[in-house]
Amino acid sequence: MIRFTVPGEPVGKGRPRAFRMGNSIRMHTPDATARYENLVALVARQAMEGRAPMAGAVSMGLHLVTVPPASWSKRKRAAALAGAIRPTTKPDCDNVLKAIADACNGIVFIDDKQVCEVTIKKLYGETPGASVAVAEVLA
Repeated sequence: MIRFTVPGEPVGKGRPRAFRMGNSIRMHTPDATARYENLVALVARQAMEGRAPMAGAVSMGLHLVTVPPASWSKRKRAAALAGAIRPTTKPDCDNVLKAIADACNGIVFIDDKQVCEVTIKKLYGETPGASVAVAEVLA
């Protein structure tokens, strides 16, 4: 099993944009997505400590933490930090999963098609980040 934490607000995978260049069409990944995937890849590479990527089926667990809005009252912030209020705002859990799984390709596992189990929690907390746990699934 490998565990690592990506600091900062979780970022969902943005949709690629197409643009015409001469007679061809080019695809462009949004800058925020590219920066977040590079950060995830850096943290994952450090956590792997030179080990080879997992080759079999894997399960992923994500614990996404976001900071409650500053505009909220003290009472509402306290309720959010206690877990009574859960984030239902962007980024979407599935888009964050896609960004993290794509960034882990070739580092934690060979390809994200190996992911066959996923658990995601999105909570409010004081320190934003994404805690990731990846384990090989045993038959």
